[in-house]
Amino acid sequence: MSKTVTVYQYPKCGTCRDAMKSLKAKGLEIEPIHIFDTPPSVQELKKMIADSGLDIKKWFNTSGEVYKEMQLKDKLPQMTDEQKVELLASNGRLIKRPVVTDGTKVTVGYKEEQYEEAWGR
Repeated sequence: MSKTVTVYQYPKCGTCRDAMKSLKAKGLEIEPIHIFDTPPSVQELKKMIADSGLDIKKWFNTSGEVYKEMQLKDKLPQMTDEQKVELLASNGRLIKRPVVTDGTKVTVGYKEEQYEEAWGR
């Protein structure tokens, strides 16, 4: 039986499309969620951030327009983790994508080597 992963992604994003191809090639079932229309909730984010083992700042889409418009590079250092999570949950465009989770494991962004390690077996 193949494993199902939830993928928070933006269909027009080339990186997301590459990631989806990679996951399909590994035989995974994909449940896609449009990250702009349905960003993860504060609770979901807290769990996924913890599961990912990554620093919360790695979750921000630092090359995105919204990130730049909001001048988050200057603001994030003064914010609490709670405020950062609420900010991420409030706007899917701020979240680095794609986010892939199977409920225990989480990857953020797409690099084939990382996918091979996380989702290849």
